[in-house]
Amino acid sequence: MSAKKILILTASHLCRNPRVVKEAATLGAARYDVTVMTVSMQDRFERLDLELMRGLPFQRTVLNYRPTTPRARLANLVQRSATWGARLLCRTLNVETAQSLGPARALLNFARSHPADLTIAHTEIPMWATQSLINDGRRVAVDVEDWYSQDLMFADRRSRPIRLLRSAEDFVLHHAAYASATSDSMADALAGAYQCPRPIVLRNTFPLQPHSRVDRPAGDAPPSFIWFSQTVGPGRGLELFFSAWAQTRQPSRVHLLGDIRADYRAHLLSRLPAARRADVSFIPLVPPDDLPAKLAEFDLGLALEPPWPRNRDVTISNKIFQYMNAGLAVIATDTAGQSEVLHAAPDCGLLIQAHETTRLTGQLDALLGDRARLRACQFAARTAAATQFNWAHAAPRLLTAVDRALSAPIVQLV
Repeated sequence: MSAKKILILTASHLCRNPRVVKEAATLGAARYDVTVMTVSMQDRFERLDLELMRGLPFQRTVLNYRPTTPRARLANLVQRSATWGARLLCRTLNVETAQSLGPARALLNFARSHPADLTIAHTEIPMWATQSLINDGRRVAVDVEDWYSQDLMFADRRSRPIRLLRSAEDFVLHHAAYASATSDSMADALAGAYQCPRPIVLRNTFPLQPHSRVDRPAGDAPPSFIWFSQTVGPGRGLELFFSAWAQTRQPSRVHLLGDIRADYRAHLLSRLPAARRADVSFIPLVPPDDLPAKLAEFDLGLALEPPWPRNRDVTISNKIFQYMNAGLAVIATDTAGQSEVLHAAPDCGLLIQAHETTRLTGQLDALLGDRARLRACQFAARTAAATQFNWAHAAPRLLTAVDRALSAPIVQLV
């Protein structure tokens, strides 16, 4: 009997979407015939994707917009122009189309040309495409990595098709073979907002890495904070943290890992006294496979998500689980999603209110000045990763959901 075919749709490079990689690898290891369809936009990320694919038990097919040939350059220009025009219409005339999200129609057509026993949609454009695929008679599941209609700051939302995204979410959450979300908070919020079945929860955890910070001696050097993301930019809590950290008396260093624009780098440093600027360093992006070991070089991980927009409040980002996996003490803002984690593992660090900078300064100084407590937080974080928050606990729930979806009849819409 041939293996069931699973098609996973994402509009992101694999190196920028670890959740898709974990899902595809888990299903491939379970003997499903898995193909991941991605959109390729940049040569740098394409190279990282190819490195990431080595030895993984699934295939990858690409909707290519990298301007590497005359034909590809033309396709890239047409695509970018169409998206720019769609966003302008949305912003100025409130006319919403899926093209403002990117190559929506091209991805839908591409997906239709790859039949599968189960299609799993990730990210915004595949979320929009699910309605057409379900109407085609396809068996479709959706992973709500982010609550897309409740994402981004106000200025950016003006160019986004919010009504269209909300309609797509409503449809797929009622008609999908199953839906998954990143946290209990998000699952509850989606079920309440759309009066739909509660999605299953698959947290953004990772396989337990072999080595962590707790494998090395505590040392006498000033403790080091690490914050990482693909892009270092505004709206991620860094400004408020720097305001508090600048007033701490205990010595420490802060490292920011990710792509950063020169003007934003200057903006961040301008918020610090001149004497503290030398204690901040900027680290370029590293390949996904190198990130776990890199994080283990530091002492405290910063998860500074703000509670707005609502998506940021209810989701749980990758970084908090990666810090725990790497054996770092965690400094996390008290969003609904991150509170779930720190309430389950309260000894792994601090749950903070970022806007109360005076209180935060005191909390940071108390932890930085107590090396025994800091070390205990690191051990507690690593223990929580080993016992609760790693992918080995999420994978069985994914496999159960997929098995049930494949056994259930396809929904026939009238």
